[in-house]
Amino acid sequence: MTSFLDFEKPIAALESRIIELRETADEGSLDIESEIAKLQAKSAKMLRDTYANLTPWQKTQVARHPERPHFKDFVAGLFDEFIPLGGDRNFGDDQAIIGGFAKLDGIRMVVIGHEKGDDTESRLRHNFGMGKPEGYRKAIRLMDIADRFSLPVLTLVDTSGAFPGVSAEERGQAEAIARSTEKCLSLGVPMVAVIVGEGGSGGAVALAAAERVLMLEHAVYSVISPEGCASILWRTGDKADVAADAMKITAQNLKKLGVVDRIVKEPVGGAHRDQSLAIATLGKAIVDEIAALRDKDRKELRTMRREKFLQMGTI
Repeated sequence: MTSFLDFEKPIAALESRIIELRETADEGSLDIESEIAKLQAKSAKMLRDTYANLTPWQKTQVARHPERPHFKDFVAGLFDEFIPLGGDRNFGDDQAIIGGFAKLDGIRMVVIGHEKGDDTESRLRHNFGMGKPEGYRKAIRLMDIADRFSLPVLTLVDTSGAFPGVSAEERGQAEAIARSTEKCLSLGVPMVAVIVGEGGSGGAVALAAAERVLMLEHAVYSVISPEGCASILWRTGDKADVAADAMKITAQNLKKLGVVDRIVKEPVGGAHRDQSLAIATLGKAIVDEIAALRDKDRKELRTMRREKFLQMGTI
């Protein structure tokens, strides 16, 4: 059963009422199918109307939904083949950032992404998708391989930010993020980045400095979390909703600002309500984008990235 967010309480109430009526009908005492149909229609309309008018803070909540598809779900649903490659050949293998060779619709590529995990054990193992220096150095190693063998690079970004712990700083977190960003910008092969959930700070940019940046409809992308911004500006996290609105973190705002190039539609009610449809829709968009880039030479691709990022913020 879908977990409902705070702003979905009216929808949750209707769904609960439908379940109760179905249980009554199963007992064979009443024929209430027409009543159930009316409630289902009302619930569906309420869901469409709610998701058509989400605030930035509500979109942030949707982007963080625990049932939203993660990297492993996209791998299982999109690729005909996936061969994981581990380790940075320096310190270790960071499970927050996963990557390897993959094949999508006959196109061989290197895919890299954040994995948050979906239960307590896996979230701890993947460090909630917060990459450490060895994770970003692994990403650099995989991008080098892609460049060497002329394979397109696809990144799936979903992180609240890079891991801020002392141990990560001691191993050169900032340097690893900077070098990963630099590697993205210098690639001579097509690169497509997709913000599938949260795109948080440099931890996201390090895998998203591509010539084509896509966002799922209810994903968010920002330099800091709304709570972090609110705690700095107002000394309280209670104004996270105000901060989310001011920072223009939604796909719709970022498309207007030229930060992202394409918004990929999600099923009504968010990607977590129909993972298979969300994954299939994204797969078609990725194939289209890579196909449009495959005939461009190395110089053209680097020029596209350079111009894209230099034009951001200009009038």
